[in-house]
Amino acid sequence: MPCEGPVTTHVDWSDTSTTGSSSLTPGSAGLMPAKTHRRQRLRWPAHSCPGRDRLQELPLEWAHKHGPRPWTGRAHHNLEIDLPIRFAKLHGAGNDYIAVDGHGQDRDWGALSKAMSELHFGVGSDGIVVAIPSSRAQIRMRVFNPDGSEAEMSGNGIRLFSKFVIDRRIAMPGPNGLTVETLAGIRTVVPTIKNGRMVAGRVAMGEPILEPALIPVDAAMAGNPTRVFDFPLKVGDRTIKVTCLSIGNPHAVAFPEGRVEDFPLLEVGPLVERHRMFPKRINFEIANVIDRGHVRARIFERGAGETLSSGTGSTAVAIAARLHGFTGEEVEVLVPGGMLKIRYSGTGEAFLDGPTVEVFEGVWPD
Repeated sequence: MPCEGPVTTHVDWSDTSTTGSSSLTPGSAGLMPAKTHRRQRLRWPAHSCPGRDRLQELPLEWAHKHGPRPWTGRAHHNLEIDLPIRFAKLHGAGNDYIAVDGHGQDRDWGALSKAMSELHFGVGSDGIVVAIPSSRAQIRMRVFNPDGSEAEMSGNGIRLFSKFVIDRRIAMPGPNGLTVETLAGIRTVVPTIKNGRMVAGRVAMGEPILEPALIPVDAAMAGNPTRVFDFPLKVGDRTIKVTCLSIGNPHAVAFPEGRVEDFPLLEVGPLVERHRMFPKRINFEIANVIDRGHVRARIFERGAGETLSSGTGSTAVAIAARLHGFTGEEVEVLVPGGMLKIRYSGTGEAFLDGPTVEVFEGVWPD
């Protein structure tokens, strides 16, 4: 039952494979602080736990044996009344999203994202992903940033979205994976399934766009080049060489000489994001090349600020490094939240591999 008034959170880990105590009390290590915002009535049982043992792949035929079924928290398609929203919070390498089943619901998802993503008075996240029907794919994903703006695509978000819909059998993968409609086009996610749940996934990220007008970049300001490579962008009192591309959403990647840990990203990031050369704003990444197989990066997301990781951001870093000749075909991008694997040959499509972890479920009052 939802708690009334201030919430005392109890987390039950009894359904996981970890050892030790099966429950935690408020104040225990790893337990989220109690929520006291009067508008909230939350029930936050833990649904899955990080630290699972080694992943084991199961064939996609598993999905066909079990078949789709409605999630118990799903709104009935014929209802037009607003109901409390069941959600799940998930993360991939620290990039966290709130997932919601939007079937049969007509809401201001941008406003909901602003409210739920807020750290102190909401759930806290890097945005929300919403599952709705698609006539072009098995399911459609909409992505909203913490500022309420809608994003074209999220590499981590689409993996977490896929876990959300597959684990609840809202949509199930076909023989070649789960097809997901996004504003950036249709993407395919190949899940890794363990014990009936998705624990990781590979995303076909599409082919990078380098033409300035399609990123989009104001080509006239950049000197009308065919590609924006190492362009000296003036921001504040410094000049940063950026390489721009789109992987479904726009990115500017820089390879500074100093350590990324020492770079003033919180100061420079907003200036790059909103620079007038980028008509739809832009995501900004800084990266150090460690060797031909490893890159360390920090990411400032459009509409979200600095995040612990980003799937499209890490992919953009890997593509830019590959096009500069810094790395090989496969690269591990090390971000503050963990590691993501990218494969890009230098032409054609890029592929992203990463984990999917569900942190908890909850109910958000309308």
